[in-house]
Amino acid sequence: MSKNNPSPRIVIIGGGVIGTSIAYHLARLKARVTLIEGKNLASGSSGACDGMIFLQSKKPGIHLSLAMESLKRFNALQKELPFEIEFKKTGGLVIIETETEYQAMEKYVKKQQAIGLDVQLLDKTQTHKKEPLLSTSIIGSTFSPLDAQVNPINLTLGFAMAAQKNHTKIMTGTKVHEILIKNNKVTGVATNKGNISADLVVNAAGSMAGLISQMVGIHMPIKPRRGQIVVTHAGKTILNHCLISAKYIAAKYDPALADKSGQGISMEQTDNGNLLLGSTREFSGFNKENTLSGIRGIIRQAATVLPALENFQVIRTFAGLRPFTPDGLPILGPVKSLEGFIMAAGHEGDGIALSPITGDLMSQMLLGKKPDICLDPFSPDRFLQGRFEDKGGI
Repeated sequence: MSKNNPSPRIVIIGGGVIGTSIAYHLARLKARVTLIEGKNLASGSSGACDGMIFLQSKKPGIHLSLAMESLKRFNALQKELPFEIEFKKTGGLVIIETETEYQAMEKYVKKQQAIGLDVQLLDKTQTHKKEPLLSTSIIGSTFSPLDAQVNPINLTLGFAMAAQKNHTKIMTGTKVHEILIKNNKVTGVATNKGNISADLVVNAAGSMAGLISQMVGIHMPIKPRRGQIVVTHAGKTILNHCLISAKYIAAKYDPALADKSGQGISMEQTDNGNLLLGSTREFSGFNKENTLSGIRGIIRQAATVLPALENFQVIRTFAGLRPFTPDGLPILGPVKSLEGFIMAAGHEGDGIALSPITGDLMSQMLLGKKPDICLDPFSPDRFLQGRFEDKGGI
């Protein structure tokens, strides 16, 4: 940074919803930003996921509080971004299939209500009033009117195009070969299109963020976690809300539970009438292929919950890689062992929901301001030896 221009030169690695949101929020503050993406924008997790903004799936505490703040920003984004992001508050249900799940969700809801989330526990009759086509085996649900949907690809492209209009340089097809360092300080990145000087380098590479960190000898426990999704043909409306199952929440936070009782399901119906059914949670390296067992499992569980699916045909399947962290929280902020190297990854399946608030808070931090919400709970340094304890559970 020079005396004549104190604004830092910032390079963001990753053209998904997190990287583009950070670029958008920085561009609004007139920062000097270059965003680089190895393939195309939204070519990773942001382009291979459903569009749920599901607050009920967030752990009570800082995770849920962050998601609630993020949700508040979507209405404004719908007006500000140059793409129609298809944001709508549909409300969401967490489907309960057993008495054990009902008791667990009863405790979970009380903790979420204590944080301030508008959520309630419904009995069987109340649940079927909201979703008449659910199986009669469903014994209850939790409901929040705040759960919403958005088009994740349009959201990502909207962030990027708005940033570009504010003079952000976006380079696709640009692969990072090396992060340049001098005197233990980042000085830029080396790419297949040449070197780019930078005062700050932001690792927003999603499921690839662990590999980017390894370039500078830093271990970040971000692992790719595959999620397979089934898409049906467009049919008549059979769902009024977004749905996930209680098993799905449990599997999200405790992989061992998925092996015991199944991974649960998520379901939403798009404006066009297509149903998106998901999703597996598998540690399969960087393999993004669909599997017959995974797809069959999704269809079987979904049809058990929503028998009306028998009238729909599967037209395609796809899979994406979520950036998993051991404690279920993203990794945000500077890595103290290397000046100028900043983490912004590890959102797993919450990247879409948390993208507005992440971009806002990270832009404040990158420009030397005090973030509106303290980022200490998300610090990369929490994973230093002896500082992290994975308690699991929901």
